[in-house]
Amino acid sequence: MLQVPNKIQLAAPFGWEEIKMRFFYEENISQGVFELSQETARHVTQVLRMKVGELLILTNGKGTKATVEIESSSKRLCSVKLIKEEQLENQNPDIHLAISFTKNNARMEWLLEKITEIGVRSIYPIITNRSERKEIKAERFQKKLISAMLQSQQFHLPVLHNPISFEKLIEQDFGQKFIAHCESGFEKIELSNSKFNTKNSKLITIGPEGDFTTKEIELALQQNFMSISLGNNRLRTETAGLVAVTLLHHVSL
Repeated sequence: MLQVPNKIQLAAPFGWEEIKMRFFYEENISQGVFELSQETARHVTQVLRMKVGELLILTNGKGTKATVEIESSSKRLCSVKLIKEEQLENQNPDIHLAISFTKNNARMEWLLEKITEIGVRSIYPIITNRSERKEIKAERFQKKLISAMLQSQQFHLPVLHNPISFEKLIEQDFGQKFIAHCESGFEKIELSNSKFNTKNSKLITIGPEGDFTTKEIELALQQNFMSISLGNNRLRTETAGLVAVTLLHHVSL
């Protein structure tokens, strides 16, 4: 049975006055006066019609929180001056999701949005024996991650890795490694088990719609993966990914 956390952290690294400010992703944040990217500048000047002297909050997705003031603006350009810069620690548990992407981009975008809001460090698109997709629309998915990070008022952007074969993925070094599957004949542990309540890094692998093959499961177990269950029902790939990250996030708090 899925346990609902008895405590939910609502605190965000924003003061009450800062909540009123606009929050943007900016890959390059400089000292002094600098130009915003074209995309951010267009949104600031044309969509929001912000004026000289107004304040913004920027992040590069790597923990930087920068308060800036608009110095000058036109239809295409916007210059800002750095007022204050902080480096924030990542408060999310050290959780990494490896998942076989489906053909349906909308389903994967939904997953990326939700796990970013919950809090995940990185995503590995894996290529398995039964994978439907071996390439991903990285730029499109990256925009979805950025949007979800800003919407949930976070300052750390999950890393979207390049697609990797399952065989190479299972050789990755993590504190705890899990493989979720529906194959019988393997002893499984419930992922909500309190024994996983550690600060170790955690990697959870989710297979394609057709599940991992028996050979893939055996290879993972040889690499010290733990075979885990996500419940009695057979879940779709993106549902399994969301449930896994949610459970790991809860036991890691």
